[in-house]
Amino acid sequence: MDDNIRNREFLGQGWAFPLQFSPRGQIALAVGERDIEQSIRIILETVPGERVMRPEFGCRAKELLFAPRNAATQGLLVRYVEQAMARFEPRIDVLSVNVVNDPGRDGTWLVEINYSIKATHDTRSIVYPFYISEEQQVP
Repeated sequence: MDDNIRNREFLGQGWAFPLQFSPRGQIALAVGERDIEQSIRIILETVPGERVMRPEFGCRAKELLFAPRNAATQGLLVRYVEQAMARFEPRIDVLSVNVVNDPGRDGTWLVEINYSIKATHDTRSIVYPFYISEEQQVP
């Protein structure tokens, strides 16, 4: 096993997402920081109620899909992301969640999550695109 993988196993490991196979034909694993990043994306992409055995799992962000594009909706989006991370990703401390317009795409907000990995105190960030209906824009 690679020394780098061995050194990061204490952060956790899980199946790579999307599901893939290693060159040896085994299910590919995400290890360490990569596993945490994939976990964050899975939480953000899962709607509560979508998983039969864990109906509370996920982030409520998609409830805002047709909400007006205003400061109140941005505030709710930040709140939903913070709540989901606090509840479902115990390996991190969320330092901040920021929502900005994507200059390249109308109707898209970029959610930037700045976090620290508890076990290593390593500070990282992830940017996740969130699509909102253009018809609901408020000037």
